[in-house]
Amino acid sequence: MDKVNARYDRSDSARESVESRASAQRVKLRFCHGKFRVFGHYVHAQFLLLAFFEFALLGFLSYSVHFSFLKEGERLLVSDFSSVLLPVVLVSLNLCAMGLYDTRQRQGLVGVLSRLVVAIVIGISLTVVINYFFPYTYGGYAVLPVTALVSLASLMLVRALFYSFIDGKVLRRRILVLGTGNRASYIDKLRRKADMRGVDLVGFIQLNPADESFVSKERVVSSGGCIRNFAMLRDVDEIVIALDDRRVKFPVKELLDCRMSGIDVIDMLDFFERERGLIQLDLLQPGWLIFAKGFSPDVFRAFKKRSVDMLVSLGLIVVFSPFMLLTALAIFIESRGAGDILYRQKRVGRNGHDFDVIKFRSMRTDAEADGKARWATENDTRVTVVGNFIRKYRLDELPQLWNVLSGDMSLVGPRPERPEFVSRLNHLNSLYEERHRLSPGVTGWAQLCYPYGASDADSIQKLQYDLYYIKNHSIFLDMYILIQTVEVVLFKKGSR
Repeated sequence: MDKVNARYDRSDSARESVESRASAQRVKLRFCHGKFRVFGHYVHAQFLLLAFFEFALLGFLSYSVHFSFLKEGERLLVSDFSSVLLPVVLVSLNLCAMGLYDTRQRQGLVGVLSRLVVAIVIGISLTVVINYFFPYTYGGYAVLPVTALVSLASLMLVRALFYSFIDGKVLRRRILVLGTGNRASYIDKLRRKADMRGVDLVGFIQLNPADESFVSKERVVSSGGCIRNFAMLRDVDEIVIALDDRRVKFPVKELLDCRMSGIDVIDMLDFFERERGLIQLDLLQPGWLIFAKGFSPDVFRAFKKRSVDMLVSLGLIVVFSPFMLLTALAIFIESRGAGDILYRQKRVGRNGHDFDVIKFRSMRTDAEADGKARWATENDTRVTVVGNFIRKYRLDELPQLWNVLSGDMSLVGPRPERPEFVSRLNHLNSLYEERHRLSPGVTGWAQLCYPYGASDADSIQKLQYDLYYIKNHSIFLDMYILIQTVEVVLFKKGSR
């Protein structure tokens, strides 16, 4: 009998050893599935690998083109590699600026192709400009056009293969949702590819069959009495808690067993923060804000942010000064010198303090003659001809760089609103005043993720993205937003 027990003990220990190794392997590999944090911001594994691959491909193509133009007996020197790498770096940055590594990108083939062309044209043009000021980076007149054409053809092929065989098909995080009630229905309603790119939904588990279900019947699965075994058999990476009431039959022991077996267990608010880049207000509980990571002031981070604001805004003022002069001249000519060129308006800044935002005037001088604050609407009749153009390309925002230098604003942050709107929005949602924890920005995360807002409802929707930024802001995220703003300007996304 002792020998039999010993054999069973060895069998159990062997099984546990295999399971522990499988759990360890699961933990090691999970980091490259779905989205993961980089400096506080979530990035997608698929697009990060695509960026590395395309950078390496561009480097290989640039080297090959430079090598093919060498005369017989010549060879590339170490000093020549600056001319090889410069177009690679600049084109790669412009690919990012065009939103081609953005998980929210929903452009079709024509949209992707147009962005590829723009990225390469701008990248090569900047290379020519730098070659002029730094001749040692010059690789030859014929090299750049050939590099551009070969790069465009190669990137088109890579993108076609990526969207056909990889995008939304591999490196996805397999999730199991615990709950079928109202909260779980928020996940069930996610249908857009952009929202579920990195997720493979296994199904929803209903703890109590007597409870009303709000999710699709075909997505409800049975755990067979053991959540851990069900999850292990289906290679689940993560369990999302989406119960309407956790006080009733909350399976603590089973979830602990899952957690110890290498399966992540997260709250659905964390799930939405990761997958959609927002704080889902409809599901928000006060306790989550208190205990969640982030929302913490950092003196060193504030110093870095202010230093970047001053350096970059000074550089942008120098670069865009010709456009600012032309804009001012166009406004002066259109108004025949009758109206002001610059427009000052009260906005709410950091800690609720008012300041005067400076913009180029894009509306008639009598736009609000009755003194009543109004949202800008589509095809707004108050907007002038010049104003319509400068609004589309965000040229009216350029004077705000002086607000950044003075410290009233930052380059990146929640957009400042008028006091009349803020007082009303504070009553609609008590969290709206949290937007003023940071300095307002010329651009922001909400401006990238949400179209132009022209109502109270739009402002509350944008608040979800502003809270995400306030929670996770960093220099990395600021640089990412600034680069992505190029696409917003060039393709007139959200302009009005």
